[in-house]
Amino acid sequence: QVQLVESGGDLVQAGGSLRLSCAASGSIFSVNEMGWHRQAPGKPRELVASISSGSSTNYADSVKGRFTISRDNAKKTVYLQMNSLKPEDTAVYYCNANLLLTYAYSERNYWGRGTQVTVSS
Repeated sequence: QVQLVESGGDLVQAGGSLRLSCAASGSIFSVNEMGWHRQAPGKPRELVASISSGSSTNYADSVKGRFTISRDNAKKTVYLQMNSLKPEDTAVYYCNANLLLTYAYSERNYWGRGTQVTVSS
C-alpha cells in the first residue's frame, strides 16, 4: 500500500520556524515531482511549493524568501523548512507526489492526510 505521511506540524509563535517532512512508502519505482499545498479554514487548497525530480523548485509568492523545499531521493522524502512564520500561514499542510509504482505503466498523483500548522500572533 502506497502512503505519504507528513510530520512536523505544530503550534508556533509568529516569527518562529518549523520543518515539515513527508515520506513516501510502498511499492514505488520512482518519485517524480513532489510538493506541499495548504488549506486554511474556509479557503481553497493552494500550492505552497514544489520540487522536481531534478530539484528545480517553485514557490507561491506569499512564501518566497521564507520557505525552502528540499528532497532526499534515497529516503523518498520531501521537506518544507518554514521560517519567519506569520499567522496567515496557519493551515493544514498537505504533501503530494507523482509516483510511478513498480507494477504500474504510468505515474499517479498521491496525497498525504495533512499536518496542522498553527501560527499564533
